[in-house]
Amino acid sequence: MSTTEAPAAVEFFFDPMCPWAYQTSVWIRRVRAMVGMDITWRFFSLEEINRPEGKRHPWERPLAYGWTPMRVGAWLRRIDMDLCDRWYEAAGRALHEEGRRFYDPVVAAELLAAIGAPADAWDAALADPTTHDDVKADHDEAVQRHGGFGVPIITIDGSRALFGPVVVPAPDGEDALRLWELTRLYTQIPGLYEMKTPKTHDDQRLIAEQFRPYLSGRQWESVQNPAP
Repeated sequence: MSTTEAPAAVEFFFDPMCPWAYQTSVWIRRVRAMVGMDITWRFFSLEEINRPEGKRHPWERPLAYGWTPMRVGAWLRRIDMDLCDRWYEAAGRALHEEGRRFYDPVVAAELLAAIGAPADAWDAALADPTTHDDVKADHDEAVQRHGGFGVPIITIDGSRALFGPVVVPAPDGEDALRLWELTRLYTQIPGLYEMKTPKTHDDQRLIAEQFRPYLSGRQWESVQNPAP
């Protein structure tokens, strides 16, 4: 299958907290602009999957860094998948490129207004307890059906799920298309579970520079060692 043949459907599981998922979302949007595809945006909670024993579930907290904005995404998704798409794009850009905290209600209101969302989106989503159900249903499916442990997770035309591609920075142009072809081929090979490039010190420095806005803006501890 050539890169000009668009798949019927792509599922993309994300948590807006994740800098890796954000880079992958930038890449897949670039591919979509070149070849066309339908992306269904799905939710996955890093706060829940990495929750220490005894700590409250994210749905039990008044405000959770990733879970709460995903509830807003779920509310917007009921109206229009494109609104959910634009919300994730705006929230991701705010944190991962600008170091702004998209989960702050004041910042969130600005971002929602900029994407043309209903003026009451934040308050309405949080007032509706069923938005918890939508996020949890996606998260549980990712874990139980796909064995999910982190994001990004994607499926292509109902293929087995793929964790990744993990790429920094997000490629553009021909590089983006080559990665797309590689990703599709990867999902079609039974028994292939992982290909990974070891990170040198220079690689770690490149990643740290790319993630600088995220590292300065986040208010949570990462389960991974921070990049130097």
